Amino acid sequence: MKIYLPKSGLVFFLMLTFGHQLSAQELQKKKELVFQVGEELKYKVRYGVFTAGEASVRVDDSDLKFDNNPVFHLSGEGHTAGIFALFNKVRDRYDSYIDREDLMPYLYTDNIREGGYRRNDKARFYQDKRQIVCNTSTLKCEKQTFDLVSAYYFARSLDLTKIKEGDMFSINYYLTNEVAKVDITYVGKERIQTNLGYMNCLKFNPSIQPGRIFKKNSKLYLWITDDGNRIPVKAQVEIILGSVVAELTSANGLKYPIVADNVKP
Repeated sequence: MKIYLPKSGLVFFLMLTFGHQLSAQELQKKKELVFQVGEELKYKVRYGVFTAGEASVRVDDSDLKFDNNPVFHLSGEGHTAGIFALFNKVRDRYDSYIDREDLMPYLYTDNIREGGYRRNDKARFYQDKRQIVCNTSTLKCEKQTFDLVSAYYFARSLDLTKIKEGDMFSINYYLTNEVAKVDITYVGKERIQTNLGYMNCLKFNPSIQPGRIFKKNSKLYLWITDDGNRIPVKAQVEIILGSVVAELTSANGLKYPIVADNVKP
């Protein structure tokens, strides 16, 4: 199965496609949410020494209700920057409305503007029926299926107390009228340098499909903070020519104080 991945969508693919699923019974989130209304995270994407793009994700309150349930409004934006914007201007927007209790998505929309390419997608999730009603069809899905943005926040909220090095997991996600699955391996703990200081992180290795921009043996690595916030702070992937790195540049409205210092590993 091939899924179109917008150029700015690569930013979110780098940061959002990590989650953990052993079975429907074992996929459990922490009792306390790791995020709150008002949280906003910003990222910079580098291709070699050049800044290729910028992205942000935000949590907002919402007056909307789905199935009479209150929701969080999650939004993500991405755009090209620097010299890359001169050759191919990208302005992408992603929105997801998720249940405040189980964090499952009800509605996903995106607005893609990339050069001469235009797309507006809309998907309504019916988790109890295992269906997604999108622009062109009704898709079957697993009991727990996410869009890119809701996957980001659900994955951050998972209970990882029993995770061990080498454990492999998967997450189901919707994108562009298709449902796909990505497999992830937990690599272990690692202390890395970030724009906010040195942080203790959990490192993951999601699987990626070769083709389009990825090489046959391309590796994707993700680092999330090993603290109460569980923020993705860095992602790195090999592409056909070189590598792309996404790095956290700012974090505002966090639920817990950020844990960073100047102590090298």
